[in-house]
Amino acid sequence: MANTLTDLIPEAYAALDIVSRELTGFIPAVTMNSSLERVGLDDVIRIPVTPAAATAANTPGVNSPDTGDQAIANVTMAIDNSLHVAIRWNGEQTKSYGNTGLFPSTISQQIGQAMRTLTNAIETDIAAEAIRASRAFGTAATTPFASNLSDANNIAKMLSDNGAPMADRHLVVDTTAGLNLRNLTNLNQVNTSGTDATLRRGVLLPISGLDVRESAQVYAHTAGGATSATTDATGYVVGTTSIVLASAGSGAILTGDTILFAGDTNKYLVVTGDAAVGGGGTIVIAEPGLKVAMSAATKAIEVVASSSYNVGFHRSAIQLVTRMPAMPEGGDLAVDSFQVTDPNSGLSFEVALYKQFLQNVLHVRIAWGTKCIKPEHATVLLGA
Repeated sequence: MANTLTDLIPEAYAALDIVSRELTGFIPAVTMNSSLERVGLDDVIRIPVTPAAATAANTPGVNSPDTGDQAIANVTMAIDNSLHVAIRWNGEQTKSYGNTGLFPSTISQQIGQAMRTLTNAIETDIAAEAIRASRAFGTAATTPFASNLSDANNIAKMLSDNGAPMADRHLVVDTTAGLNLRNLTNLNQVNTSGTDATLRRGVLLPISGLDVRESAQVYAHTAGGATSATTDATGYVVGTTSIVLASAGSGAILTGDTILFAGDTNKYLVVTGDAAVGGGGTIVIAEPGLKVAMSAATKAIEVVASSSYNVGFHRSAIQLVTRMPAMPEGGDLAVDSFQVTDPNSGLSFEVALYKQFLQNVLHVRIAWGTKCIKPEHATVLLGA
């Protein structure tokens, strides 16, 4: 059978430059794996995580030391989304619209809009992984970079303190924070920034070792309503992630909340919350855990107000796994298909044609999963 979609391929690429597109800052900055063809929907993918190394004394002897064993941990994720956007035309619609001569370009723009919808869904999923980041910096409900670059400097410091590699770091912000950056004199003046990229072309420069990108899908977190919550009186060492609550206060500490403990200025992200703090449950904060030890006394817990979560991270922190939807043996009812890669995001989509009774339908589709697998290499910059 002739390849009925061949003529649409160049039109589809052209449409990507015509259709309105939201900014996708996360997708190009994360680790993308598009080769897991054997993985089915909701199948568990195990990603190895190596532990910190231990030293041993160099003691001369006949045999080499019996050292070097390690317990390799892992984190799990899954391809848990498989979606398509359908574009259907019947014979009468094709005939009447075809008289205008615009039918092929209209179809291609519909394909572009479908890719836009799916790309935004994936970008939103990645942005939501901010709730798994290690710690946060900044003032809730306040747009960063109001007067200087100290916010980026502090995010860079937090990543360095957590051991994140220096190369391939990124900071994804919303367009309001991006506007503040562009308004900073030391960035838009050539003599202070060293380039006209921001002034002339609107390019956000690398700052403090962070490649700054903008996204239209930055996650907005609604904080839990816990008040007067405290820890128990056990006391906790540096690195602790599981904190027991005293039976005090009311309301909830939610997964994704940013919290502070009395006597510690660090802002921690909650990865497991408690729906009713008055019951004396347990909360879990992200790795690498407490940065300041707690004495054996109850500590008040402050829940930071609702805020948008801009994210600073090393590429290794967040994994995005994509593939085409799995086909049964022998294929399905599609009479033709092709793949097209979006130059804006780097994502590849499948476009398939299904012939029906007096009508045809195109499916633009992709399957994906995403997860922050290395919270130590991700931080949140609070915003408005």
